[in-house]
Amino acid sequence: MKAMNQKTFSTVVGAIFSVIAILHLLRAVLGWNAVIGTFSVPMWLSWIAVVAAAFLAYSAFKLAK
Repeated sequence: MKAMNQKTFSTVVGAIFSVIAILHLLRAVLGWNAVIGTFSVPMWLSWIAVVAAAFLAYSAFKLAK
């Protein structure tokens, strides 16, 4: 099995965090409800998640260069 190099790994991680950021942004903009067990996730938490995931995606893509 061939090992993944750092550039490929960083690109994949950046893509995953980009998808996460987009989904949280969609949730916040469209008002989708998120419930984990009996806990209803507040909408403000998705805004924080958008910023965090976007920063991680940016960092991963920057590292891939």
